[in-house]
Amino acid sequence: MNAAHQQTPHHGESGHHPGHGHGGHHEPGDRHQAEILDLDAEVLSEHIASITAWLPLKNRPRRIVDLGCGTGAGTFALLGRFPDAHVTAVDASAGHLQLLREKACARGAEGRVRTVQADLDSDSWPDLGRPELVWASASMHHLANPDRALRNVRGLLAPTGLFAVVELAAFPRFLPAGAPGSRPGLEERAHAATDSFHAGHVPHRGADWGPMLTAAGFTVEDERTITVNIEGARSEAVGRYAYASLQRIRGVAAPALGPGDLAALDELLDSNSPNCVLRRKDLAIRTERTVWAARRA
Repeated sequence: MNAAHQQTPHHGESGHHPGHGHGGHHEPGDRHQAEILDLDAEVLSEHIASITAWLPLKNRPRRIVDLGCGTGAGTFALLGRFPDAHVTAVDASAGHLQLLREKACARGAEGRVRTVQADLDSDSWPDLGRPELVWASASMHHLANPDRALRNVRGLLAPTGLFAVVELAAFPRFLPAGAPGSRPGLEERAHAATDSFHAGHVPHRGADWGPMLTAAGFTVEDERTITVNIEGARSEAVGRYAYASLQRIRGVAAPALGPGDLAALDELLDSNSPNCVLRRKDLAIRTERTVWAARRA
């Protein structure tokens, strides 16, 4: 299905926009976004696995739909958690779906994955079967009309099936308090600038999905907030994740930052600088993720 809207950059988020497509080729923004999604999957793999293990399922699902699947972080976590299941992975980006298929082949899982390119903001969705589990991670808040999408999920979900909505409470922070030394508080000021932008462009970011799920005909069975705090010493990927994320934040925050803040941010992103985040040993990933587990009322 074709996307209904023009794609815009993802505004400093590691999430992906399931309602905007890229056509059949890899655009530069598509590749950058894919890099962040892959890093997100790498550094947060333990947290994703803990969420899939927590899900209050009545039976082990055999048919799963991953809405706004990106490059497959949730898809492969779910395949690992449920070895007898098949996953239908849905996204608007042909490039992301191609990467997901390549990963499935490399892991010998191509027979367990079906990819569907679709705009989740469309009036009508393609046939996604009758899944026992629908998973939507960091995707629903990007939709222009999430209420309609929630009703669509209710319509396709099996009678005893579970709908899991996973959302970031806030975009991750990476720098310690007081860093960088030349401009303490820079990261928070950059986030404040992006928050102002998001308020107008991504109004459902940070929303409480409980009331929206109830209004769409679901009963919220459980809700859980997971605190993420991963020290950079545990994985060199933390530095790469911070670098890619701060690059994206800069693209949105730059017009609102003063010259001193912008220069300090550019130094953090200068791979030739000794102060580049790729060289810092004091980074950490700090954020929260909230999960809503719901069933058809």
